[in-house]
Formats: sequence, C-alpha cells, structure tokens
Amino acid sequence: MAGVNLNEESARILATNSELVGTQIRSCKDEAFLHPGLLHRRILETAKKFGVTEVPMEAVTFISHAAQSRLRTVVEKVSIIAQHRIDSCKDDECYEQSADVRSQLRFFEQLERIEKQRKDEQEREILLKAAKSRSRQEDPEQARLKQKAKEMQQQELAQMRQRDANLTALAAIGPRKKRKLDSPGVIVGTGLTNDSTAGSPACSSAPSTSSRQYTRQRITRVNLRDLIFYMEQERETAHSLLLYRALLK
Repeated sequence: MAGVNLNEESARILATNSELVGTQIRSCKDEAFLHPGLLHRRILETAKKFGVTEVPMEAVTFISHAAQSRLRTVVEKVSIIAQHRIDSCKDDECYEQSADVRSQLRFFEQLERIEKQRKDEQEREILLKAAKSRSRQEDPEQARLKQKAKEMQQQELAQMRQRDANLTALAAIGPRKKRKLDSPGVIVGTGLTNDSTAGSPACSSAPSTSSRQYTRQRITRVNLRDLIFYMEQERETAHSLLLYRALLK
C-alpha cells in the first residue's frame, strides 16, 4: 500500500521495541486503600462460613480498590445532595413559592402557646380559690391544692426578684458603647492623615489591611439527612437494614 511493506514495518517495530512487548508500565505504586491484614482477616472470617478456606492477596487488593471506588462514589453523590440543599432558589425567577411551611409551623406554635397560657391561667385561678378558702374541715385534695398554690406564689415572687435584680444590674452597667469606626483617611494608632505622612518612611512601611484579601473557601457540610436521602434513592439501600437504623436516630 503506497509503496510500504506492512510485514517489513511490523518486523522492524517488533525488533526495535522487543524489550517492551508483554510488559506493563504503571505510573505509581499499587497501594491498597484498606489495611491488607485486617481486611484479609475479615474476608477469611466471612469465607469460612461458606466453606472457603483460602483467599489470595490479589482478591483482597481488588476488594480494597472496590471499597475505595464505592466510598468515592457515595461521597460525591452525597456532596451533590448537600449542595442542592444549601443552594437557595428564592431569587430565581424560574421558581415560584407554592407554600410557606415556616409560617404555618409558626402559626401552630403560636396556637399551642396560647392554649398552654389559657390552661395555666385556669389552673392558677383554681389554686388561688383553693388558697382563699376558709373551710374548717379540709380534705386531702384541698390541702394539696393549698400547698401547690403556696409554692406557685413563692415561685412567682422569686421570678419577680430575679427580674428586678437583672434590671438593676443592667442599669448599673449602663448602655453599651458603640465602637467608633475609623475614617478612611486616618491611620489607626497615629491619628495622622495620609496627606501629612505621605513622605515619611513609617507610612510607607505600615502594612495596609485593605490590600490583604483572603479568599474564603466554601465548605460543604453533609449531615445525616443527606445520607438518608441518598440511601432512599439507591436501589441497593432503599430497603436495607442500615437505612432503617439511620431513620431511628
């Protein structure tokens, strides 16, 4: 083909690179992700239950690499789930709010607070009536109500004293002083402006804090709820005992 003999070219290539034929080149050392000894012991314990007495180290290495790949996949997917949870879609025009669950929960909490306050007031009225009763023959229930009313009055008196003490302490401390902001043309600690100290060596050697800007790295935090959501979506773990135990926590 085009004056080239393929047989001669193949023989020349094989003769030139004969030392590389059949060899395998690796860029780095094949290191196991898990501890080989401990992993081999655990594999043997499981294999003996099925009648297997010997497990080669190559199988242990393959299982270690498989565990590393599986763990990397889980971490990547859970990180994506956590990022979706952190991202806010309030300012996006493509999304429209359909329900405000936070306001609904706040409304129910307010109803529970009002109901609890009403029950406390009713109980307080009953205790005060029992404390004001002057009957000579009192049953044990009446005596218990009087004792409870007395304890309630003592508790209210202690709370009033504590509140008065806190107000007195705050009045003695005085109002909080606001921190004075430095003007943009003044150097902190000298009181001199930039115009008056432009030629001085002290001004040229003073470090400028405004020029130092540190980029803050964004950290994605994964919680148990993200992991549970991932396990619910995966076919292997959707009906597993591990998911059931995670839901119980």
